[in-house]
Order: sequence, then C-alpha cells, then structure tokens
Amino acid sequence: GAQPDVTAARFRLDIDGAVRHPLSLRLAEFMALPQHDSVSDMHCVTQWSRYDNRWRGVSARTVIDMVEPREAARHVVLHGYDGYSTNLRLDQFDQPDVFLVHSWEGAPISREHGGPVRALIPRLYLWKSAKWIQRVEFTTRDRPGFWERNGYHNNADPWLEERYD
Repeated sequence: GAQPDVTAARFRLDIDGAVRHPLSLRLAEFMALPQHDSVSDMHCVTQWSRYDNRWRGVSARTVIDMVEPREAARHVVLHGYDGYSTNLRLDQFDQPDVFLVHSWEGAPISREHGGPVRALIPRLYLWKSAKWIQRVEFTTRDRPGFWERNGYHNNADPWLEERYD
C-alpha cells in the first residue's frame, strides 16, 4: 500500500481525545521524552512470526502519564499518516511492553516499516501496531479501525488465534 513520506520536518504526533492534557509533539520533542529499549516478538495474521526484535521508543505508560486519560476513557484508536486506523482497549495499550517506537535493531525504522514512528503492541497481531503513527486518540467507546471493519477480529490475540471476526 501507500507509504507516506513523513519527514522529520513534517512529523507531528497528536495525543488527544478523552484526556486531561492533550499533546502535539514534533519529532524532536518526541525524541526528548524518556526512551526505553525493548525486546519482543511480532506475529502477523498471515501466520508468520519474527522473534527477539530489538526496539527503542517511548512507552505507552509515559504517554498515558503525560496526557492523563479521563475516567471515562476505555479505548485507544491509533491513526497513521496513510489514513489507516486501528483500535484497542485502553488496558491493552497500558502494558509494559507497548511502545511508540522509532528504532528497530539499532537503526531508525525505515519508511517501508512505518518510520519515523510506529506503534508496537507485541501481545496482539501486527495489524494493531499501526505504522506512520500520527495520532493516538483516547476514546470513551470502541471504534473499530480499518481491518476490524473489514472482517478482522476486534481483539487480535495471536495465542487465541483471533484472526477473523
């Protein structure tokens, strides 16, 4: 599909919705946030996996602490620069292994793989880890994204083989 050219000058990450402190970050501001390293597997709905991937980025918990979701917030919708969106429950986003990542295997994430910043939700199928992340929207209701509206499972747990609805 389309691979948007999101340059450092063009990049802006909006974190908003049902939050007390919405944010809009340029790439330098995002990179100035606390950074963490992570190792995780990734699983694609097409039945392949890649193990022990090394990532670097900002933890979802850092994002959550900064914006302070409102009590009614129950879901997160991730939006990409390519118009793609995907949904997940807030408790799935608020996990110690969930990140907004900018590096993979010690190098910046390529445009092809969602750079400069993509989501990483390793406990769910890869379609939940939106590429070219532009917006993290906290919502009070579930709002299925592109693949969820087109027959994929809303939850996407690879261990339960939640591929299709």
